[in-house]
Amino acid sequence: MAKAKTAYFCQECGYNSPKWIGRCPSCSEWNTFVQEVIEKEDKLTTVSWKSVNLGGRPKAIAEIVYENEPRTITTDEELNRVLGGGIVQGSLVLIGGEPGIGKSTLMLQIALTLGNKRVLYVSGEESEQQIKMRAERMLSQSANCYILTETQTATIFRQIEEFKPDIVVVDSIQTMQSAYIESGAGSVSQVRECTAEFMKFAKETGTPVFLIGHITKEGSLAGPKVLEHMVDTVLQFEGDRHTTYRILRTMKNRFGSTSELGIYEMNSDGLRQVSNPSEILISQRDEPVSGITIGSMMEGNRPLLIELQSLVSVANYGTPQRSSTGFDAKRLQMLLAVLEKRGGFRLGVQDVFLNVAGGLKVEDPAIDLAVVASLVSSYEDRYLPASVCFAAEVGLGGEVRAVNRIESRVSEAEKLGFEKMYISKYNSKGIDLKRTKIEIIPVAHLDQLFMEIFR
Repeated sequence: MAKAKTAYFCQECGYNSPKWIGRCPSCSEWNTFVQEVIEKEDKLTTVSWKSVNLGGRPKAIAEIVYENEPRTITTDEELNRVLGGGIVQGSLVLIGGEPGIGKSTLMLQIALTLGNKRVLYVSGEESEQQIKMRAERMLSQSANCYILTETQTATIFRQIEEFKPDIVVVDSIQTMQSAYIESGAGSVSQVRECTAEFMKFAKETGTPVFLIGHITKEGSLAGPKVLEHMVDTVLQFEGDRHTTYRILRTMKNRFGSTSELGIYEMNSDGLRQVSNPSEILISQRDEPVSGITIGSMMEGNRPLLIELQSLVSVANYGTPQRSSTGFDAKRLQMLLAVLEKRGGFRLGVQDVFLNVAGGLKVEDPAIDLAVVASLVSSYEDRYLPASVCFAAEVGLGGEVRAVNRIESRVSEAEKLGFEKMYISKYNSKGIDLKRTKIEIIPVAHLDQLFMEIFR
């Protein structure tokens, strides 16, 4: 009798090795390798490609008939935005996030609001009674939402064949177990095999499948890295469990943009959509404070006005500190060097702390001008009016560079009641000043900016 073929898999990243090793060469984690059975047949058989019955023939790309199937539009506009306009037929969507962040709440809420679609919610973590209790708290019931508590994929597909749902939700993929793999649930082999089975089902039947996934302590999706390559869309549900706001961010999308995000507010009755996130990202203050500025950023097609907070103080102990939350630390170092070299501010002996309010992570370079104004405001201890915002990039020579989508940024600032907006001089040509009520102030260099705001 042939011996079963086994291998060792890293439980953090999915790296496989023929023998056990202490440290993973891929993710550098210690003691993460677990032995798993990858082949349980007594005899391996090889099939020549000449003997294979070819089911399909190659076609010229001009002969392929493409049918533009309509997307399923949900009542959740934030989810529609991050998916690229709705749920695509036959798509496989993976949603990851920290424990307790609200992944199950979000998907159950979607399942309960799709009244015209038969939704099968497969749960391997909670009982039927627990899901019923959560549904009652959401104050929404649906006659077309069905609950199945099962972890064996063979049983799940047998129920799917009889039930014929329009949408399937699996909570979570780490609890599923396939009969083709002998290792336990949550292992690398099981996660990969179960995902492959759901992917095959989605593509053959055209049924959208949502998979809820766990994440590791580093914040990446648990299981093999190939899991993210197999699915069509990867959504990341982010936020602090101690605050009420959640961000649904697109990490990968074969059917839309990867720069979109949706914002929710966690309440006692579920997740509430935040249609105007700029209002919650800008805090209301009774007294003016130095170091506070408002910058304009773009997330996909959505303009956001966010609040930047900085604190510049004398470093009394050793090397000056540089700390940033939500903003690239290397870019902060670059802007500080520009201010010292081009602006004459002695920031090399100062402690600098920068924070993006609301828990956002900003990658848009258009926020540079707001960061510079915030740093100088804190350094000079002079506050800026609350009705002023900024949208421009800063170069190494101290020049103020143009940014894209300036019309959308100006429109968002005008809608929120701002009176002045500082932009690059090279962006002013594309704006019709007669149609905007907000005062547009074009600047070409940082010296010109400081003369305008601190005169």
